[in-house]
Amino acid sequence: MDAITIGLDIAKSSFQVHGVDASGAVVVRRKLARGKVLEFFRGLPSAVVGIEACGGAQHWARQIAALGHRVRLLPARAVKAYVARQKNDAADAAAICEAAGRAVVREVPVKTVEAQAGLALLRVREVLVKQRTMLVNALRGHLAEFGVVAPRGREGVSALAERLSDPAVPALAQAACAALVAQVKALEAQILALEARLRQRHAADPASQRLAAIPGIGLLGATALALGTEPGRFDSGRDYAASLGAVPRQHSTGGRERLGSISRMGDSRVRGMLTAGASAVLKQLSPREGQPPAALAHSALGAWALRLLARKPWRVVMVALANKLARIAWAVLTRGTAYHPAGRPGPAAA
Repeated sequence: MDAITIGLDIAKSSFQVHGVDASGAVVVRRKLARGKVLEFFRGLPSAVVGIEACGGAQHWARQIAALGHRVRLLPARAVKAYVARQKNDAADAAAICEAAGRAVVREVPVKTVEAQAGLALLRVREVLVKQRTMLVNALRGHLAEFGVVAPRGREGVSALAERLSDPAVPALAQAACAALVAQVKALEAQILALEARLRQRHAADPASQRLAAIPGIGLLGATALALGTEPGRFDSGRDYAASLGAVPRQHSTGGRERLGSISRMGDSRVRGMLTAGASAVLKQLSPREGQPPAALAHSALGAWALRLLARKPWRVVMVALANKLARIAWAVLTRGTAYHPAGRPGPAAA
């Protein structure tokens, strides 16, 4: 078999292979059991293997690449454009094979085991934070039905826990809400433990430390940018920011440019962290009445954001600042330089 491009549709236990030769003729089309996948690729000469970026794709990309093949992880949106008719495993594998042969389709980076483990810390923490929010909302809702309320924030949750024994709350409701409080405390302990592991990993990663020095990035954003993206694949910070979806969506024709809301392409987690960081920076630049301006206002980045705020809506500036942070992160990572508040590139710390 002389297949040079192979599309592999992966699942939990059933895998579909579609391969073509140099002329585009189909030379293999078959289904494989999970235990036979590596055996199949081990017996093939080096080929381009396309895999749709989905659950488990990173594992199979590393395993197949270790056998000497060139693996291309492809975004699901790019693969969908090549599905000819009905959706099934065979059609999906054929679409993946077609997309893998197209140089214009940008790949999803294959992550190392270490990077995947670091991202797992971030994503598990994200899940636990969501669960904590759900439990706190449930606790607030149940106690509000008995007239027990508290301010927002962590202090409010502590106040609610202290008021569980309020005479207005029946014994049955007290028992139910006590279970919620216990779960919240357990989740907080787990979240703190994960954050300690993230700080430990961050302390051993110079690139992550340089990113954390950028205003609005922080520990979580630095970890996500350092492990979840590959800025070296892009020729400029502008292209890097566009890959994260922090640019307007285009719908232009006939020489007329029409720009809409942001494209929201790329990693939504990284884009969300950049947007949240930009929001935090703008809040620092807009102190409450009577408070002195933040030191950030005297930096090149702060001055740029303030000039933009003077003529654009707050949310537009927030997205523009997120784009700016992505460009700065690209420069810091690709050039090995440290962030300088004055806007001048500085040497990375030894």
